Amino acid sequence: MTEELLARFQARLETVYQSREIADSAAAEIARLCHQFRVQREESAKSYSGQRWSEDDVILITYANSVQTPEEVPLATLGRFLKEYVGDRINAVHILPFFPYSSDDGFSVIDYRQVKPDWGTWEDIAAIAGEYDLMVDLVVNHCSRESLWFSDYVSNSEPYTDYFIEEDPETDLSLVTRPRNTPLLTPVHTHRGVRHVWATFSEDQIDLNFQNPAVLLEMIQILLMYVEQGARFIRLDAIAFLWKQIGTNCIHLPETHEVVKLMRDILEYCAPEVVLITETNVPVKENLSYFGDSDEAHMVYQFGLPPLVLHALNRGRSDYLSDWMDNIPLLQPGCTYLNFTASHDGIGVRPVEGLLPEREVQDLIDCMHRFGGFVSMKANPDGTESPYEINISLFDACMGTRRGVDHLQVQRFLCSQAIMLAMQGIPAVYIHSLTASPNDLNHVEQTGRTRSINRRIWNWNELECLLENPVTPQAEVYREVIRMIDIRRQQPAFHPSARQDIIRISSDILVNKRTAESGQVIYTISNVTERLIDMPLATLGFLPSGLADLLAQEQQPIDEVLSLGPYQTVWLTNLL
Repeated sequence: MTEELLARFQARLETVYQSREIADSAAAEIARLCHQFRVQREESAKSYSGQRWSEDDVILITYANSVQTPEEVPLATLGRFLKEYVGDRINAVHILPFFPYSSDDGFSVIDYRQVKPDWGTWEDIAAIAGEYDLMVDLVVNHCSRESLWFSDYVSNSEPYTDYFIEEDPETDLSLVTRPRNTPLLTPVHTHRGVRHVWATFSEDQIDLNFQNPAVLLEMIQILLMYVEQGARFIRLDAIAFLWKQIGTNCIHLPETHEVVKLMRDILEYCAPEVVLITETNVPVKENLSYFGDSDEAHMVYQFGLPPLVLHALNRGRSDYLSDWMDNIPLLQPGCTYLNFTASHDGIGVRPVEGLLPEREVQDLIDCMHRFGGFVSMKANPDGTESPYEINISLFDACMGTRRGVDHLQVQRFLCSQAIMLAMQGIPAVYIHSLTASPNDLNHVEQTGRTRSINRRIWNWNELECLLENPVTPQAEVYREVIRMIDIRRQQPAFHPSARQDIIRISSDILVNKRTAESGQVIYTISNVTERLIDMPLATLGFLPSGLADLLAQEQQPIDEVLSLGPYQTVWLTNLL
């Protein structure tokens, strides 16, 4: 390790801990861990080509047990699903937390270093990582109250007595940003009496105390272990809340950003091919701050995309979505966006603060209620509550418009996927988007959690029947999404870094022009309405003649009129 890198570790740690002694000690230990790691995997470190992503990259988001069968452990079933229904069309898989957990479908981790035994083993993970680039969650902000760490804290056993944050319940914590409406402090009976510990998300998810450098070192060891186990992408879950300081909002604090930069430094040295992703479901400007100056996250989620795409299709107008896309900042070197329209969580409302009028947000929420969805609330500093996210499957969110349910659900849903696949950045497709999963109200009833509506666990035989029957919505969506992905991966203009320009024509359509360094240009045009739209090319001055639609079953030049059916998307380019 170079003296320059060690000095960078020391500087970052001194910024975090405001102590040269702590910084020097922690930096020396991190340097030791990095050196040990590099020695163990020197060959793979040398093989990195310097290209972290390309137009080939498409990520599938899934739980380890999203598809199950009684005959095998879920990770083996997932591997079989990937082989039979995904193949090489998708090259990366984000397996949501697969560790032993006590709640929140994995995000309340009991043991960071083990695979949930009834889901499989590290060998099952390795088998998938051998075929796909693997994304793993580092659930960095909190752990389960059933973890050994917390048990040892309760029993007053070293070194875990300072792994969690105790606070007097009389302390004024009104400034703290809350993503939930549950109490921030939860009482715990310990060997030292009742203590109140910080719990940002739930009483079962106890926040870790990063003001103790031993906690940071523990997480860095786990980070490197995940890379050793084959992780190509590391997702920092709930990273925005990592550092707490009384008297502040305890979100996006400078110390948090410095920790992310430290992790980036470590990966650049130990495993330069690994991509660091921050998960921050917050307004756009706050979200983008995690790029730093090209020295923090490699990728950030486009949290504004899901609610704005849904709003455009529900309202039949693209202007708010176009405004947001037109103002997405130019990418910094070595950075890109992760685009998605659905995930294991709900459709966030906070990311559209300042982008959608409150009336439009409320109308969208009301419509999603009519389509079987729920809304989760967050607590505000003044004691009130406001919407945090909409809980609904994206497929059922597309069952109609604000005027009601109609027969265009599949077309509307496919339009959402076509918009996402064409955007600058790397697309991530949730397994329940690939399989057009409807609302799972039975799962909500079983768990008592509204997020379960979009976390269906498919029985293999049931899903296989639906996907193999060509007349089902599941088969129709699956075939078309896979086909669009196949086409997308062959286009240089869809490279994550290729230029993106939004062209304003009408609120009925969304026009996104992508331009590759090689010169290829693709005009992606989506009709976000339920009407047929005919546009003479003479009125579309930006479109040259002779372009053909890559998505058409038979590609023929369009010379006079561009016709778009309800919710149809075209990807127009010169095929010569």
